[in-house]
Amino acid sequence: MRIEAEKRAPGTAAQLRRDGKLPAVVYNKDLNESITLDMRAFDKAFRAQGTSSLIDLVVDGTEHSVLVKQVQMDKRRREPMHVDFFAVTANEALEVHVPIEVVGTAAGVRDGGLLDVQRREVKISVLPRFIPNHVTLDVSSVKIGESLHVRDLVAGLPEEATVLDDLELSVVAVVPPRVSDDAGSSGATEPEVIGSAGEE
Repeated sequence: MRIEAEKRAPGTAAQLRRDGKLPAVVYNKDLNESITLDMRAFDKAFRAQGTSSLIDLVVDGTEHSVLVKQVQMDKRRREPMHVDFFAVTANEALEVHVPIEVVGTAAGVRDGGLLDVQRREVKISVLPRFIPNHVTLDVSSVKIGESLHVRDLVAGLPEEATVLDDLELSVVAVVPPRVSDDAGSSGATEPEVIGSAGEE
């Protein structure tokens, strides 16, 4: 995806936002430029690309392949206030978090179990041109009491990528169904709550 931007003078961020523009910076070890871009153009690109896909950022005619490294948000209005873009170098590996796309219906879910998604991205090191938009994890064969781990994602990643997460970390599991009370039982037992504490 392509975004047009232009260099900006310092000290104009508030006015830029009022005009529908987004202050930003594009940088790497050899580059540090303050820029501005259209707020709606960034929103469209960020929704489509996220933080793990390359964006073609054109600053006054000069094109950079960039990743979104940080977005400062207005917490009340839920709008971006400032963006940091990292300009990649073609032959330097990057550390990126790739979204995990879970597909299929687990065998254990068909038997009444519950799918517990424990991780939604995997961290890898890879050259920019090999960065995948996502990695797919098929859960169709997972039964109640079974799980899939980071090691099960490796086959779906580019062979040039190095996984930086622990390969034994669980990604998804199928857990037994919640226990419900028998009809007419007077001794109520509080059901188990899956994922009530911890992640997300």
